[in-house]
Amino acid sequence: MTDILRIHAPVADSAPLIFDSPHSGSIYPDDFDHAINRMILRRSEDAHVDELFRPVTDHGATLLHALFPRSYIDPNRNEDDIDLSMFDQDWPHPVNPSSKTLSRGIGLIWKDMKALGPIYKRRLSAAEIAKRIEHYWRPYHVALADLVDAAHTRHGHVVHIDCHSMASMGDRTTEDGAVPRPDFVVSDRDGTTCAPLVLTCVVDYLRGAGFSVSVNDPYKGFELVRRHGRPAEGRHSLQVEVNRALYMDEATLSKTPQFTQMERVLSGIAGALKPCLDQL
Repeated sequence: MTDILRIHAPVADSAPLIFDSPHSGSIYPDDFDHAINRMILRRSEDAHVDELFRPVTDHGATLLHALFPRSYIDPNRNEDDIDLSMFDQDWPHPVNPSSKTLSRGIGLIWKDMKALGPIYKRRLSAAEIAKRIEHYWRPYHVALADLVDAAHTRHGHVVHIDCHSMASMGDRTTEDGAVPRPDFVVSDRDGTTCAPLVLTCVVDYLRGAGFSVSVNDPYKGFELVRRHGRPAEGRHSLQVEVNRALYMDEATLSKTPQFTQMERVLSGIAGALKPCLDQL
């Protein structure tokens, strides 16, 4: 699975902290066959997020990240979150498209790049979608579940941080509209995926470092935190979105001089969480 995902083990003593970056992948499979310009397509990536969070391993955390792009198949969607209009034949499995799939074309298999155009010039076959699910989506989910389960078994509880980035401005197609965004959005699906202590710990740390932080607005968290966040069982899951303007040029995807500083800030999330773990 070296071309699908990568796992970075803790450098320090292992802590019940699992970080994952499902959308930072930039290795485009040969069979993608997208029609839209590759650089436009790359705007969908959470570029460099895996690098930003990699130093969490110094605090005993484990980091998992996808190597394939979310526009090929999105690990943060359920496998039934499918738009049937993309197929050239019947899909033999249940479907349950989300509102984002129906309104914006960004489900399990992305259809459009917002106002920038459709990703494909053809309809896709059931066989190629099944291949993407079997060889990319499922291995990622199995790997993350195994890491979360192992940490929970060893420590009796686990905190999962789902790592993302967001454009510095919304637009007419996004939940918040064409407005500037805060430095961070931290989300627990309205209090359902982690203990309040976990949310408070991360929010207080980021605000204490001088950043603006919004909670559950405009993002509430999606499939990965929904799937792994069961606080009554000692399984806590939180989504963190970082504003891309803090560390990169959004037009070119190149890192800015602030990148190293943001590495320290984001690795500090793991450090800030460690004292909270004993209270869970």
